[in-house]
Amino acid sequence: MSYAIESIAKSIGARRVGEYETTIDWLLTDSRSLSFPEETLFFALATKRNSGARYIPDLYDRGVRNFVVSEEDFKEIESVEWGVESSLNFLVVPNPLKALQKLAEVHREKFKMPVIGITGSNGKTIVKEWLHQLLSPDRCIVRSPRSYNSQIGVPLSVWQLNEEAELGIFEAGISEMGEMGALKRMIKPTIGILTNIGGAHQENFFSLQEKCMEKLTLFKDCDVVIYNGDNELISNCVAKSMLTAREIAWSRTDIERPLHISRVTKKEDHTVISYRYLDMDNTFCIPFIDDASIENALNCLAACLYLMTPADQITERMARLEPIAMRLEVKEGKNNCVLINDSYNSDLASLDIALDFLVRRSEKKGLNRTLILSDILETGQSTATLYRRVAQLVQSRGINKLIGVGPEISSCAARFDAGIERYFFPNTEALLASDVLKSLHSEVILIKGSRIFNFDKVSEALELKVHETILEVNLHAMVENLNHYRSMLRHPETKMICMVKASAYGAGSYEIAKTLQEHHVDYLAVAVADEGSELRKAGITSSIMIMDPELTAFKTMFDYKLEPEVYNFHLLDALIKAAKKEGITNFPIHIKLDTGMHRLGFAVEDIPLLIHRLKNQSAVIPRSVFSHFVGSDSPQFDAFTRRQIELFEKGSQELQAAFPHKILRHICNTAGIERFPGAQFDMVRLGIGLYGVSPIDNSIIHNVSTLKTTILQIRDVSEEDTVGYSRMGHLTRPSRIAAIPIGYADGLNRHLGRGNAYCLVNGKKAAYVGNICMDVCMIDVTDIDCREGDQVIIFGDDLPITVLSDKLDTIPYEVLTSISTRVKRVYYQE
Repeated sequence: MSYAIESIAKSIGARRVGEYETTIDWLLTDSRSLSFPEETLFFALATKRNSGARYIPDLYDRGVRNFVVSEEDFKEIESVEWGVESSLNFLVVPNPLKALQKLAEVHREKFKMPVIGITGSNGKTIVKEWLHQLLSPDRCIVRSPRSYNSQIGVPLSVWQLNEEAELGIFEAGISEMGEMGALKRMIKPTIGILTNIGGAHQENFFSLQEKCMEKLTLFKDCDVVIYNGDNELISNCVAKSMLTAREIAWSRTDIERPLHISRVTKKEDHTVISYRYLDMDNTFCIPFIDDASIENALNCLAACLYLMTPADQITERMARLEPIAMRLEVKEGKNNCVLINDSYNSDLASLDIALDFLVRRSEKKGLNRTLILSDILETGQSTATLYRRVAQLVQSRGINKLIGVGPEISSCAARFDAGIERYFFPNTEALLASDVLKSLHSEVILIKGSRIFNFDKVSEALELKVHETILEVNLHAMVENLNHYRSMLRHPETKMICMVKASAYGAGSYEIAKTLQEHHVDYLAVAVADEGSELRKAGITSSIMIMDPELTAFKTMFDYKLEPEVYNFHLLDALIKAAKKEGITNFPIHIKLDTGMHRLGFAVEDIPLLIHRLKNQSAVIPRSVFSHFVGSDSPQFDAFTRRQIELFEKGSQELQAAFPHKILRHICNTAGIERFPGAQFDMVRLGIGLYGVSPIDNSIIHNVSTLKTTILQIRDVSEEDTVGYSRMGHLTRPSRIAAIPIGYADGLNRHLGRGNAYCLVNGKKAAYVGNICMDVCMIDVTDIDCREGDQVIIFGDDLPITVLSDKLDTIPYEVLTSISTRVKRVYYQE
């Protein structure tokens, strides 16, 4: 739903500076999540450690033109060199967060459909997602993405309401008194669900009763409130709240309650539940047996019944409930270990759930149980009481080994059973510096801790690799190449995608991506989701495109905001299904058209059906449409290339015409940027040219990568002798043979051996002798003044990589991407 910028300014009571007339579709609070800059309004929120205003210059460079800022931040922004231009809007307010919330309130007022508000300590997300599974076949539903339930998350969720919506489902989470009022004004629920009340964030509440009363504030004007009538705390608080809403307090013990649960029978892999509602008896089953799932299902049941969902539909759909993607990650570990990563939160309830999972996992594997646990924060309990309960959980779950991290758990070491193996460390760095992790063998290891302990470093710990062969990467040269191609763009607003797939063509993706981000490229592109997630973990915030998305990697893409290419209906349908399951809406995707490559892509004649599929769902949204040139580097294919451009224009225009938002168009690769400037459209993709090689004539623009090593040993070999495996190194004279520590395991192709190619030693050509081995090869240095320890250049400034690729009858891409990860990358800036 679009709003004119002037309308938004009026709604939030802002002083508008700037006259840029535009409409807003997207709200942004995290610069890393930018997808549609042209229609985005950025709220520069302030936190204790940071200010969103710091990111305005970068967002401006990335195309954002509308910003909500505080009076204080605006005073600093006024002095920025680029000034306040006519193509720029600042909405100046006392408090950007309050303005964001006010805008959500105004937006919510426009809709009269039922809205479910869910609060509680645990189970909010599962109830929300299960309600979506149960009700979405009959209704168009807008719901909170993932767990967007905070003071920032709720307004971003409510903003998604649109004219097609028939039901809203929103979570509300609080951590202190006084917070629920703002959430209530934005959500304005007509149906309220209270899941339960537990100890999470208890430190800011005097008692559980106080917390429960605050949460019930959400339901002040509801038509109905749903809760567990057997929970004495909740029932008492509801009574004290004097809510005017009708109550559906389900109960397993009180037959007078509106919804009576007459029987719950747990089977081996499912639970059968019988109930009476409005004097009608019915039964359903769910494919879960744990108590939390049963309680969540009963809250869902009550909501479905109130919304008059037929009992037979409830029965049918309850049986097909799918588990919600939780935060437990299972990974294969070193030394026959299995890792369970739960580094999201650390309250007692979630620790109990995770330990239960650990037990079941270890029983299947027959492995010992190890718990790596950080301090548990924000519980409101005394340290002694808290860790007494933790010790009880650890003992009851049969943990064999405990590794505690943090000052509080370390201070309570004596509370843990002396019969288990125990280690304690003051912080994560101390654990990583120890030998404890290296000693773990044949264990199921639960890694459980608060995010601030950075336990991802524990789960991803790597051994230090030492190798005398290095790849030097000249970041300055890479930037020169970037600017070289930027100078070819007809329009300065044309966006740039830079390829950093295959470890940035062998150069090392993080440092390359970091440098490109600093130079404000619009998109980075990688092949698979794991490459993108590694960049995110390393701190890369630029938009990232996934060129070869895998069906098994959807969760990674959702978690790390990685935007996939979509090239056929099978992938599109699977992605939409996965996004719906995760509670995701408007996830950006990039539509690929096949205009002649015949590798991947939708045919142009598929576009009407593609439009139909896209418009009948809200999980994904097309951010760009693109195609791939077949032979833009060669004049002999120019007629074919022009035909590709014609097909692409036709297909992309048809797709754009079906949607109100801007869909970026791009077809030019590196060669296309130079040879077909008329086809640069909204965006171009820079690949091999970024790394210094022109795809048109294989000339070197600015060399980026230099592969070098050192001489290990020099020996004299007689003319009659041979060198290397299979005696393939034949000599024609008495020779000096040097051994260098690089082989085919490092990426030096075996076909370069036997004198087919050479390297440089002190500027002189040294031919490879005999077969290239896995880790070592031999070179002839008979006529070269050199000694052990001298430098050897495999390729670089004075020995272009194209010399090797020509010898191998291949392309420079293959040589660059073949450089092994065990080769150390060294980066420098001229």
